Amino acid sequence: MFTPDPHPRPLGKSDILVSPLAWGMWRFTGEVAPARVLVEAALEAGITLFDTADIYGADTPAGFGSAEALFGQVLAEAPSLRDAMVIATKGGIRPGNPYRSDAGYLAEAVDASLGRMGIERIDLYQIHRRDFLTHPQEVATSLTRMVEQGKVRGIGVSNHSPAEVDALQAFLDLPILSTQPEFSPLHPQPLFDGVLDQAMTRGMAVLGWSPLGGGRLSGGDHPATLLLRDHGQRFDVDAATAALSWSMAHPAGVIPIVGSQNADRIRAAAGALRVSWTHAEWYAVLQAGMGATLP
Repeated sequence: MFTPDPHPRPLGKSDILVSPLAWGMWRFTGEVAPARVLVEAALEAGITLFDTADIYGADTPAGFGSAEALFGQVLAEAPSLRDAMVIATKGGIRPGNPYRSDAGYLAEAVDASLGRMGIERIDLYQIHRRDFLTHPQEVATSLTRMVEQGKVRGIGVSNHSPAEVDALQAFLDLPILSTQPEFSPLHPQPLFDGVLDQAMTRGMAVLGWSPLGGGRLSGGDHPATLLLRDHGQRFDVDAATAALSWSMAHPAGVIPIVGSQNADRIRAAAGALRVSWTHAEWYAVLQAGMGATLP
């Protein structure tokens, strides 16, 4: 049987302890009071890892940087919340570019993120996507400088292939602490493209985004959803919560990023920690998600 480990664990090769679930802010918008309710709901669920990005909110009227800014307003209203959190953000995507990771850009981006959130140091700063026009050595130098200046505690990557991780790590003396791929039964590519294997080999944390397949695993009649619903009923949880636990069963210790902007749903995510899987049950969901039988 495979049951998620409920205890805090190191974030990759660091002394930063994080929860087995994370909460993401890619749809974090609105007023401060309801936003604070969501943040506190995550903490009530035992979530200490909060993941955002400077690009989050760019598709809303509030615009680029607005998710970080709203988070900063919550922290300004309740400063004591900061001590209970590990704050992760990302930089490197800019509307119209689309990717920027040159030294000048990243130096401005990290300062802007710190300013919007009103914090002195970011716990985990991640390159959001690979900038093909910037040499990994330049990116490595920028990340190292952030850490040396005390602006960033640790570094990670998002949406990077294993080869891209290797290229960046080759120019770093610091370890890349985490990688953030999309991962769910409907997007199982990290099982096959080497992302999870590399994470286990290097001791990197895996932060899985969109663990509900863009919401498709929380309802509807997809075969994988139906299996998750039936499995979850045995543990008194719904299909969405069972989907979180499915990701967590992998030996890479995947930390699913809960994306809900509903306080009750955020609190319910903690139920994933009590869901167990056998080999047969886990593989049945994988094959249903793939729509194919494994050889």
